[in-house]
This record gives sequence, C-alpha cells and structure tokens, in this order.
Amino acid sequence: MSRHLVDRLLAGLPAEAVLTDPDITGSYANDMASFCPAGTPAAVVLPRTVEEVQHVMRTATALRVPVVPQGARTGLSGGANASEGCVVLSLTKMDRIIEINPVDRIAVVEPGVVNAALSRAVNEHGLHYPPDPSSWETCTIGGNIGTASGGLCCVKYGVTAEYVLGLDVVLADGRLMTTGRRTAKGVAGYDLTRLFVGSEGSLGIVVRAVLALRPQPPRQQVLAAEFASGAAACDAVCRIMAGGHVPSLLELMDRTTVRAVNDLTRMGLPETTEALLLAAFDTADPAADLASVGALCEAAGATQVVAADDFAESELLLQARRSSLVALEAVKGTTMIDDVCVPRSRLGEMIEGVERIAEKHRLTIGVVAHAGDGNTHPTVCFDAADPDECRRARDSFDEIMGLGLELGGTITGEHGVGVLKKEWLAREIGPVGVEMQRAVKAAFDPLGILNPGKLF
Repeated sequence: MSRHLVDRLLAGLPAEAVLTDPDITGSYANDMASFCPAGTPAAVVLPRTVEEVQHVMRTATALRVPVVPQGARTGLSGGANASEGCVVLSLTKMDRIIEINPVDRIAVVEPGVVNAALSRAVNEHGLHYPPDPSSWETCTIGGNIGTASGGLCCVKYGVTAEYVLGLDVVLADGRLMTTGRRTAKGVAGYDLTRLFVGSEGSLGIVVRAVLALRPQPPRQQVLAAEFASGAAACDAVCRIMAGGHVPSLLELMDRTTVRAVNDLTRMGLPETTEALLLAAFDTADPAADLASVGALCEAAGATQVVAADDFAESELLLQARRSSLVALEAVKGTTMIDDVCVPRSRLGEMIEGVERIAEKHRLTIGVVAHAGDGNTHPTVCFDAADPDECRRARDSFDEIMGLGLELGGTITGEHGVGVLKKEWLAREIGPVGVEMQRAVKAAFDPLGILNPGKLF
C-alpha cells in the first residue's frame, strides 16, 4: 500500500513535495506536547497550491488513508501528531500573503504564513493583526485557526476566531468549499467559518483565509506590580476589570516562573515576589491609565508597582513573559502545559489550588496566565527519565483540569484538545455534546480520514 500510495501522490505532486525517508518523516510525527502517542507517517507531503492539496485528499479518499494536517507543529495538545500509516499534510510551503486591503481592513493569506510575518506586513500599511500567541515568531496562521489560538492581547482584542471572516477549505473528498465573507457584516446561512476555527484539522483543510484587521494602535506601555501572594495579584486583576479598565495586556507570572525566566535570560526580574502582574495600555495616554491601575494594585496589596520608563523597557518586560514557557522547560527538561480557563472572579482559587496540587505531588509547577481572561497555563516541570515523576506529572495535570471544571471553567482556552485532553472534553461537554460533535464530524468526513483520533 505504501508504494502504491506514494505513486498516486506523485501523479499530482512534484517529487520534492513527497517525502518518504523515515529519518525525515519521523521528524514530522509530533508537535510539542508531552504524553501524546504518535504513529509513523507513510509519507509527508508539502503542497504549494490548492490543487495539490485537493489531489492529496482525493488520493487519501480513494485509498482510505488517514491525513494529518500540520502547520509549524508548535501545538501543545498532540493535535498535529501523526497517525500510523498516515499522510502528513504539511502546509508550511503555502506561505503567501495574497492581499492586504487597507480600505476593507482585511488580509487574505495562505495557511503557512507565520503569525509574526503577517503582523509585520500589515504594520507597514498602518494596520494591526491582534492575535499573538507566545510562539508568534514561528506558529502559522493555519495552525492558529485550527486551534482557535489566543495570545497576550486577548483581554482587549480577543482571539483568532474573532478575526477569521472567511475560509477556503478542501474537504475530505477533495472538493473546495468557500465559507464566510470579505465584508464587515454578513449572516448568510450557518456560520461554517466559525465551525472550522478550532476544529483541529478534523473537518477540512484550510487553504486560504480572509482575516479582519484593525488600525495599528499606539505602542503599549507596561507596568509591573509585585505581590506577596498569588491571591493578592488575582484580587488586583478583579479590581482592574471591575473598574472598567481595558488593558491591552494583563499577564501574571508566579514566583517559580519569574525565577525560571531569570535563570534562562538573566533579565533580573524581582525574585522576592510571589506573583508578578504585568499590565499594559496602548491608549493615547498610557501613563494615566497605568497610574489608575497601579493604584488598584496597591489597594490589593502590591508590595511594589513600577511603570516602565519607555517603550524599550516595556518590550523587555513583555519578552520576559514570552520567554516563560521555554524557561520553565529548562527547569527539568520536560513540561506538561495545562490550558485551563476559569471565570476571572475565580482566578485566585485556581492559583491556590494549583499550589496545593504541586505540594501534594512534590512537583515544580509554574503558573503563567492571561490573567485578564482567566486563562491559566500551569506548567508541570518533570524529568522524563524518571517513571515515578512522569506518573506524578500526569496525575497533577489531570487534577488541574478537574479543578478548572469545578470552578466553572474549561479544559482549554486556546491550545485545543488534540490527543492530550480527549477524555476531558467528554467530561466537559457530556455525552449529548459528544454525540452531536461526532455527527458534525461525520457530515464533513464520513470516512473518518481527517486527523483521526483527535478531539474524541
């Protein structure tokens, strides 16, 4: 079958677009998640055109071969992991920015465009593409759409789903479907565009996207507030949001994370703090906004509040936050990154609960959070060569997800379900929810060949 599959693929793809060397295809087997099984791909294909993607899906349908779509493989849930004997469909070569339209405030892009590349391109037109995951320098727009990713600016600007206006999608049988619109408004029929956003490549292959843009805001200025406890920092978050403030960023780093960032970057962040809260504003008068927020932080018990002197210092603080996950990985060599989102009002309970879980399992668990959204990333640090520590890491990860549900939250705010959280998705949405989601999957992919084994 493998040779026949490759021959069929080569009938519609250039030779350099079909990879079969096991040493090479093996490198496409996983994303960045721990504890997620992966199979061995039969082939990896790197199409450059919509027609080539259609050929791959027609071939896969004819031969009943699973297809696993991939972007940059920066995902954290195993959603891009290969299935045994599958065709890995890597979309990284489809990386053209087709159009930037300042009047309509849209960009039309292929799925392999890197998030940061798009941001810089639209900036040249005085425009802004807000979604900015921590991996924005490497992650792709297609991957962002597949996982409905967020980023540091979500508290003010929202997540990827709010910027996807329309899609071109190759279906499982190779047909091309267009969803959505280029206009600012539109409610014609079911919102199939939103259905594909966050579907993790299980319903179709996104080959083109129409994205909404915004005017480029002023450069943001950042404030750092130190707290003697995570609970006090979360109290400050509640005061800020209840006060009607709209920061462009509101991020939390606990003591473990701050020390890890210092060890990795030598940035000199304050290690005496139990929690460091970063707030930013990109308004016309950020100093006044930061002063108001600083007063609220002091009222919540901040031990020190310091506003960045200039934009360069602000960028340094943001870089510290963006370095958090890499820094925590360096603590023990391996991490499991949770993605639990809770109501803002219960953020303090979430932080305290994670502390108890870390103590119970004798593990280092650093917490970074998009605090303005209640989206926490408890990061379990462990030694992958120690079986007992691996077991404790997995148990703590599950307990954190359970805690999130108890607090009225969700198991994933932006990383997706993939393989890692399949069992937990079923718990969150219930048997009727699973049944209906499977029915949607069957309507788009009756043979079950698109990213099988993910979500449910």
